[in-house]
Amino acid sequence: MSLTIEELSSEPYCQGHLFADDMPESQKKALLEQLNAIDGSLPGGGLKGYLDRGRSLLQEAQAGVNPFAGLVPSVPEGQQLFGETGPGSATFAAAEELGMAELSKCCFCLVAGGLGERLGFPGIKIGIVTEVITGTTFIELFCSYILACQSYARTDTGDSGLLLPLAIMTSGDTHDKTVHMMRENAFFGMVEEQVHFLKQEKVPALVDVDAHISAKDGSIETKPHGHGDIHGLMHQRGLAKRWVEEGRRWLFVFQDTNPLHFRILCALLGVSAKNGYVMNSVAIPRIPGESIGGICRLTSPSGTAMTLNVEYNQLEPLLKETPAGGDIPDDSGYSPYPGNINVLLFHLPRYSECLDGSGGIVPEFINPKWADPAKTRFKSSSRLECMMQDFPRLCGPGDKVGVTQVERWISKTSVKNNLADALKKNPPECALTCEADLYLCNVRLLQLAGADIEEPDEVSFLGIVAKIGAKIVLKPSFAISLVQLQKKLKGRIAISKRSTLVLEGDVVVDGLELDGALHLAGTGCARGLQVQNRGVSIVGIPDSELADASPSHQIRGYKADILEMTSRHLEGDTG
Repeated sequence: MSLTIEELSSEPYCQGHLFADDMPESQKKALLEQLNAIDGSLPGGGLKGYLDRGRSLLQEAQAGVNPFAGLVPSVPEGQQLFGETGPGSATFAAAEELGMAELSKCCFCLVAGGLGERLGFPGIKIGIVTEVITGTTFIELFCSYILACQSYARTDTGDSGLLLPLAIMTSGDTHDKTVHMMRENAFFGMVEEQVHFLKQEKVPALVDVDAHISAKDGSIETKPHGHGDIHGLMHQRGLAKRWVEEGRRWLFVFQDTNPLHFRILCALLGVSAKNGYVMNSVAIPRIPGESIGGICRLTSPSGTAMTLNVEYNQLEPLLKETPAGGDIPDDSGYSPYPGNINVLLFHLPRYSECLDGSGGIVPEFINPKWADPAKTRFKSSSRLECMMQDFPRLCGPGDKVGVTQVERWISKTSVKNNLADALKKNPPECALTCEADLYLCNVRLLQLAGADIEEPDEVSFLGIVAKIGAKIVLKPSFAISLVQLQKKLKGRIAISKRSTLVLEGDVVVDGLELDGALHLAGTGCARGLQVQNRGVSIVGIPDSELADASPSHQIRGYKADILEMTSRHLEGDTG
């Protein structure tokens, strides 16, 4: 039943200020329709629930309540997959092999609500090109990984019709563009029935401690609620429950401009399966003071504990109360509290149960900027927010929440800064450095498989500096794990730093000397290859031509100049 103006003006809503006596009836009707639409879209009790939670949180903010008061931090439980137990070790290989057996029960969720405007890219971020050699976009790369995992799982289970589902969380800004891109590209090889679009709605902005809703220019002011909405949408749409009923066990949640997520998926699955984790966060060794959250085990005075991400601006004050006296390094030179990169793996049956218990709501927070000493008014409107990594707050005392620490080079990079901002950041995390990190990861994976690859040189484009040597592109169809990749390289593999290598499909390379560019695809074994040609160069785009370049090239300032590339499509063993 729709809410009326009278109901909205009375308790428990108390929003009569929106409907002034002298307001035209047409405007009142428009506001009423918008509020009813918001009421229907908000999880956790609709508009009433949102306002009730808002008032409670605002009272706590007004009183200066510290959400971590009385909690004692300690190093969280987890698995270290770096250093002696990192890629190339028996420990890492065992985790991958165990995880690969779980791929048939895996579901995927891409959090993709962002536009690229802040990056200087006039479109959705998942449409940005990951590397200029093949021109593969982020969304194409992600779909290719899922298809490669699906192909492996079909062979592993003997189920030729197995589909691994993908949910994509969009926003009002990106939804139509995302749907259009997927359909225009035939879902990048996936089938429409395995892709689910979850549109995130904005929430009402509030103007004071009594949770009065803001209206501007004749409409309700709304703001983003945060990526924690993915949990509410999974619950509202019934996807979590449906996938459990289909016998699926895992949900892998990842973000939109990191091309390395899937390189650690199999190991992450293995760690969760072995340890029985309800939630497993991917983390990297964290430099004290670094602007990423630290994952801590927080114990209350009563002895109850939970493993939770603590945002970096809250971590130092929390750790000051410990014997360490702050956010300082241990003997390794890193913080003992691993850095959260918001790549999450959930045990789907328990995940669904927790969402049933909360109605899909992840605990929210509000961060108002106060306009008066009494803390009753805001400098500007505020809203409730939520973060997907706060899911452990929904878990019970028997639920195991863990952390898997991996090397940064195999798990963490992104396109998150425009060129001007990137010049001020360390790391810059822009299109150039993301592409360089992708090549570096692939180089190291080949080196772990025995390849001899020359060290990279330093390059600079539009003021951004990175190291690029051999430009290695490993398509997901070539290998989804390091243990699989290691079986596909044999003999002596030598690659010069000016070379470009693209490996695609179920190919095996048995001996290769490469000084130039080579694209191997198909199925079969290439033996004793010796390739020398002019290759592919990465060249700067002249200022006079930059405005006419594609958006993905504009945010880089460079392009691939394909001078000469040898392409081989294998069909069986090739001498």
